[in-house]
Amino acid sequence: MTLSQILWIYMYLTLIGLIAVSVYGIVRRPNLLKKIIALSIFGDTANTFIIFIGFRRGAATVPILPTLNPTLEQLIAFKNTAVDPLPQCLVLTAIVINMSVTAFLTALAIQLYRLYGTLDVREAVKLKW
Repeated sequence: MTLSQILWIYMYLTLIGLIAVSVYGIVRRPNLLKKIIALSIFGDTANTFIIFIGFRRGAATVPILPTLNPTLEQLIAFKNTAVDPLPQCLVLTAIVINMSVTAFLTALAIQLYRLYGTLDVREAVKLKW
């Protein structure tokens, strides 16, 4: 295995570890603020994972044709080396959605603290009934 392959495996394992830690934080932590932070980490990790999936090793950095009237050989070379722009577009959209969801959940957490004086989900459910 080359150093490049080892680094790619390391990056994927790191992303899988981050996903596991963030899912643990979402499921097991009773504090709502910790859940929001874990959800934000999960969204950022998922976005990074999507970018890694769309990346080709040895590919060009910009998905733009080099000339206005390319030849057939240039088109074939471009097809083999260009980075897929679709995952990048999807990640940009996901970043905006993740930011708005985080802002909404933070506003809900502030309101929960104002009404019940706690950010613990278990205590807030008990106080409601």
